[in-house]
Amino acid sequence: MDRKTIIFILPDLETGGAERVVLTLANHLPRDRFLPKIMLLRKEGGYLPLLKSDVEVVDLKTPRIRHSLWPIVREIKRRKPDVVFSGFGEINAYLAMFIPFLGKTKFVARETNVVSKHVTRPEIRFFYRFYNHYHRIICQSDDMRNDLMVNFNIKPAKTVKINNPVDFDFIHNQLESAEKPECFKPNFKNVVAIGNLSARKGFDHLLRVFVHLKEYRIHLHIVGDGRDREMLHQLKEGLGLRHVTFHGQQKNPYRFLRFADLFVLSSRYEGFPNVLLEAGACGVYSLANNCPGGINEIIIHGVNGEISSVENLDDFARRILKAVNETHDADKIANSVKARFSKEFILKKYEDLLSNL
Repeated sequence: MDRKTIIFILPDLETGGAERVVLTLANHLPRDRFLPKIMLLRKEGGYLPLLKSDVEVVDLKTPRIRHSLWPIVREIKRRKPDVVFSGFGEINAYLAMFIPFLGKTKFVARETNVVSKHVTRPEIRFFYRFYNHYHRIICQSDDMRNDLMVNFNIKPAKTVKINNPVDFDFIHNQLESAEKPECFKPNFKNVVAIGNLSARKGFDHLLRVFVHLKEYRIHLHIVGDGRDREMLHQLKEGLGLRHVTFHGQQKNPYRFLRFADLFVLSSRYEGFPNVLLEAGACGVYSLANNCPGGINEIIIHGVNGEISSVENLDDFARRILKAVNETHDADKIANSVKARFSKEFILKKYEDLLSNL
């Protein structure tokens, strides 16, 4: 049987959720059936060294997404892959219009967010009128799937829900020699939040929650970087928060999760948050904001976490205080995630989808 050539498209391989999923797929799709390649607008990112050596990287050397469309189309026409798998929302949108002119290649879009919340620029939303040109659109959550059908008139038959996979082997390898971060004070409870420093992640709300926890020995560690860095630092200073630390981007964020007393997700909206899955894989109990993006598909109340509204500052603070002083079964938490979202379980769904295109 001939192998299917699949080209995955991303801006780069920086250490984000979409990149993590594509890395997992490219590394683990069975080679007797698939020949994966990755097309990057720019060949850079922390996940590059983790990519298996048999995965060809096509470097378009195009720094900006808006300038990438013609190089992408040109490479697809030249290479004629069996499947193009576009894994980044803006590229998905731009590419949709050109699908009918690109021969027999099958096109798959993997959405990364609830689109109506995430895509606000009219010039990008315009391209979603062509989204039904895709042969399949992968939605990570029911929230995402319903949003596309209701707000963008996507045909239900075009959509398929596949949750994100968790690579337990990868995480355990990262934790094998990981030591507790020195910044974790032994006489404090340590709460961890991870994500891009942007409005979507709701760290401004989370900082205001911690105003209600000033008198307690609870330290908030925020891992990540982004355009709102200065604003959030100023907000922290303005609120007089002494027990909050910004750690920037971390090569191995799993050590922060492994030794945390609680993981907090404060996002305004999500797609299907990898970091919430990975916190569970590390055996850490989570408190998540009740936002669109499959949160209620991940959290089993009282088992691996709970859901509340971060905008209710006082209540969210009380829940943090309660959670960090409870004992949670790390194995039970990890098993609840593994049973539903393990790499092996989710990869089988991707293999079936790609095989049947």
